[in-house]
Amino acid sequence: MIRFTLKGDFKKTEKFFNGSKTLPKQIGLIFDKYGQQGVEALRNYTPKNTGETASGWTYQVHNWGISWNNSNLTSTGTPVAILIQYGHGTRGGGYVQGTDYINPAIKPIFDRISDDIWKEVQNL
Repeated sequence: MIRFTLKGDFKKTEKFFNGSKTLPKQIGLIFDKYGQQGVEALRNYTPKNTGETASGWTYQVHNWGISWNNSNLTSTGTPVAILIQYGHGTRGGGYVQGTDYINPAIKPIFDRISDDIWKEVQNL
């Protein structure tokens, strides 16, 4: 015969799961906070010729995260921000080397998002 004896309760587990019900809302607030900070960082880091690309940054919060977008497009619909980031060919057959400005601008934002979300999870 096998016998099991249990001591204790599930109070900590129940507290964790009950607290996790509010987690999506908290994460949404964190995303909103850092979405705007990301826009500011991208504006500051974007190389400026006319300033249209730098001023064209916006963000959107989704269930799965944040997306940053830039409204400055070429006549063919290509985002100028991507051309600056990765480089592009010219009409005359030349090539303009890209400038990595998006990653240095956004990495500190990602780090702060990660830290804040981890704190929320730890507080459950």
